[in-house]
Amino acid sequence: MKKAVQVLNDLKLKKYAPIYFLVGESETFFVDQIAKYIELNILTEEEKGFNQSVLYGKDVSMSEVIEAAKRYPMMAEYQVIIVREAQELSRQLDQLEAYATQPQLSTILVFCYKYKKPDGRKKVIKEIKKNAVYYETAKIYDNQVPDWIVQTLAEKQYSIDPKASSMLVEFLGANLSKIYKELEKLMQILPQGSRITPDVVEENIGISKDFNNFELTNAIGVKDEVKAFKIINYFAQNSKNNPLPFTVGVLFGYFEKLLIFHSLKDKSNTNVAKQLGVHPFFTKDYSIAAKNYPLKKVSHAIALLRDLDIQSKGVGVGTQPEGDLLKSFLVQVMRS
Repeated sequence: MKKAVQVLNDLKLKKYAPIYFLVGESETFFVDQIAKYIELNILTEEEKGFNQSVLYGKDVSMSEVIEAAKRYPMMAEYQVIIVREAQELSRQLDQLEAYATQPQLSTILVFCYKYKKPDGRKKVIKEIKKNAVYYETAKIYDNQVPDWIVQTLAEKQYSIDPKASSMLVEFLGANLSKIYKELEKLMQILPQGSRITPDVVEENIGISKDFNNFELTNAIGVKDEVKAFKIINYFAQNSKNNPLPFTVGVLFGYFEKLLIFHSLKDKSNTNVAKQLGVHPFFTKDYSIAAKNYPLKKVSHAIALLRDLDIQSKGVGVGTQPEGDLLKSFLVQVMRS
């Protein structure tokens, strides 16, 4: 994320590179953001007509891309060429080597290389890294997303409750593109300076603030059986939006964090938040849960979850409803 911010900041300062080779193997959000900024902001509207092109890797050859890049701009300081679906040119990548060694400085050539990554041992990639900008999106983990949400909203003069942020991550995972679309929706509805609350998320995105996996783990942590069973019943009635395998994954992650919590010598809020990868706001919840679930019970829960994971995939359960599987797990864990 930091590298993407650095690239965008340089662009805003008009520090342009002759080539931007943007790679997004599993996460493409920052590839799209950087390319979009270049497309919208480098040239004026008058300059774009003659000096900006969007090409598609499946429709052009690398030699055609290079030929276009060698042209000079018309009545502008730069020309911009954006190659989308650049991964379609992977077998022709070596042809770019000579150009990457001595790129046309009045051309800003952008490659959007998605869903795979090039062989970093190739000389052409080494030349791009030496003479231009090579950006590769690192894998994004769920525990990194809440901070990104806070930073993204802060840039637009918005803020968000930790619970509301967790609701978005739980519902959408680490898919930054989907999360950003939902944030854009909320920012269009709310005036600048607003704080996004769980109620706002529930009302405008359709994520229940009371019946979700986040609230389920909270109920388990404080041993609130009534609330936990209400949530499970809701899941059973809305199984399409609350698939059992996903819930099992969330529960496994929760008890894994409790396992880590028990192993920590330094249980200060700062260290717990860092080691568990959670917002400091939630560290007290793990402290309470750890008292309710000593190390032996946490290990037992994880063992039960392994069995539940197999059952959630339809192995050895016959026609037993998913809700009953979860209820059985809760009874064994919360009443032990």
